[in-house]
Amino acid sequence: MSDILWPQGYVPGFTDNFCSNEVIVTGLTTAEVWPFLAIPSRWPDYYANAADVEIHDGKGPELRLGDSFFFRTFGFPVPSRVVECVPPVKGQPARLAWHGWAGEIGAADRLDVHHAWLIEDLSEGRVRILTQETQNGAPARELAKAVPNPMINGHQDWLNGLVAAARAAKA
Repeated sequence: MSDILWPQGYVPGFTDNFCSNEVIVTGLTTAEVWPFLAIPSRWPDYYANAADVEIHDGKGPELRLGDSFFFRTFGFPVPSRVVECVPPVKGQPARLAWHGWAGEIGAADRLDVHHAWLIEDLSEGRVRILTQETQNGAPARELAKAVPNPMINGHQDWLNGLVAAARAAKA
């Protein structure tokens, strides 16, 4: 199975916080799941922790490499920029990743994240959806200590909602 590609400064184990969530389900394909992830205006429809989504500069509705966008999640306003975007192609995983931030550069409450997604078709009609996020900054250090972990739980809700939305669209 494929791995997330990490930029320098965001490699798990060397950041202030890391979370990883994955599902493998039957009855869906990468191509069927992709539009529910790559079109962020759909996120609030199936994931209660995403709000106020907008893509800047008149782009969209589907995210592309280099696009800037905004959304609110986990109580943070998160301006973001797409740093990896590989739509579904037979035989290779689809990938979407963005750098997001909250707060001013150098501020004590600054948070920087790399949130990556990988979707790949597996044998026997299965699809794997992996999402991982690394974070740097004081808010990340606090989130890493929280029990239960809000990032793990929130991202699992996102995965579950993504699968349910893709399945509902097929029905």
